[in-house]
Amino acid sequence: MTAVTETCVHPCHPPARYTGHMHPPLRLVAIDMDGTLLPTFAREISRRTAQALKAAQEAGIAVAIATGRRTAYTAPLLEGLGLRADTPLITSNGAVTRTLSGEPIDRCQLQAQVARGLCQLLREFGTMVFTFDKPGRGELVLEDLEQAQGRIALWVEANRNAIEVVKPLERALTDGEDPIQGMVTGNLGKMREAEKALKASEWSGSCECIKTEYPERDLSILDLLPPGVSKGWALERLAARLGVDRKETMAIGDNWNDVGMLEWAGQGVMMGNAAGELRAMARVRGWEQAPPNDEDGVAVVLEAAVAKFSAAKV
Repeated sequence: MTAVTETCVHPCHPPARYTGHMHPPLRLVAIDMDGTLLPTFAREISRRTAQALKAAQEAGIAVAIATGRRTAYTAPLLEGLGLRADTPLITSNGAVTRTLSGEPIDRCQLQAQVARGLCQLLREFGTMVFTFDKPGRGELVLEDLEQAQGRIALWVEANRNAIEVVKPLERALTDGEDPIQGMVTGNLGKMREAEKALKASEWSGSCECIKTEYPERDLSILDLLPPGVSKGWALERLAARLGVDRKETMAIGDNWNDVGMLEWAGQGVMMGNAAGELRAMARVRGWEQAPPNDEDGVAVVLEAAVAKFSAAKV
């Protein structure tokens, strides 16, 4: 695929197992990372899933990874799998899209003024982090490392070389220094309070708030993005660039931040390990259900898609 850079500030009953029927052959699939592509608590993609990803590409299906992770926290997990260099990575919940080789495709930023207002509104609810689209230390900025280590210790350890402590956070959010996203994280109750506070505030129309919840860990993340930005928004733009119709597009995910792309794609697939509320939503909306991530659910879906794609070509 040809990389085209576009930068913007303001874009405008248990379910049956996956069957993969009643859809046109697949040309594009967008796959979430944590809880979907990755087994639970794993740092490596399983061999079967890796083979399925490569087989899909070899069959002529465009494979995109769509994650809440930033690019530098995503690409290393895909190295050594034999994927194409132009594999699109939709990262930061849709704010940045690059190829696996690092070529820029798309990017949106959150206005610094809005980010400063969000600091004042939301810091009382949990740990706040802002992500900037630049390599190395300072890509992630927070003001209380000790608090973060208490709440998201594994994340801190994995991202330590990119973290810079700035107190107060507003000092890192000067005009012209626009982040690509913000994040506030804490327990489920606090983040639901934070979400309500944001919706009732003057900033509600100035940013997109997308949640990811891990009930078993009593952990929730609210990602704060430019207005209208989501995985679904980024997937729609990517499909347009590739000349792929939404009916020929599949999205696979397991959490609330995946709902947008499952809604846009003509073929939505919810993972079997998703929360009950999300699996109920999938039944209502006619999305398929894949086996859980710990049972190579993505591989099951892709193997069926490749078989159908190959049969259609014949």
